[in-house]
Amino acid sequence: MTDWKAVLVGFAVGVVASVFAFAIPVIGHVGAGLLGGGVAGYLGGSGLGDGAWHGLLAGALGGLVVAVLLAIVVSVVGAGVAGPFGLLGGLGVFAIGAVIALLLAVDSAIGGAIGGILAG
Repeated sequence: MTDWKAVLVGFAVGVVASVFAFAIPVIGHVGAGLLGGGVAGYLGGSGLGDGAWHGLLAGALGGLVVAVLLAIVVSVVGAGVAGPFGLLGGLGVFAIGAVIALLLAVDSAIGGAIGGILAG
């Protein structure tokens, strides 16, 4: 079961670490993802799989929120222009946005797995 408090704390740590990551552009952002995912995995998981899941959610949370908001906007605009078929555009935007968010959160999942092992 997902511990959403751990996910939110890991997300917040990742966001704060990302602010400082601009000093070292590539390594800094990967490190921020590892750190945020590690915190989420440590707090929410008691093993490799649990930690990786919590880290993945913490890393992807921002992208998922943006995907939902964009899907709502596209659905409303699409429904106004193309009627009921316009809603399909919003579903497509959400699906693509969710996949991209999860792919970009792989570093957080790795950090979460490490955190989960350390917590276990």
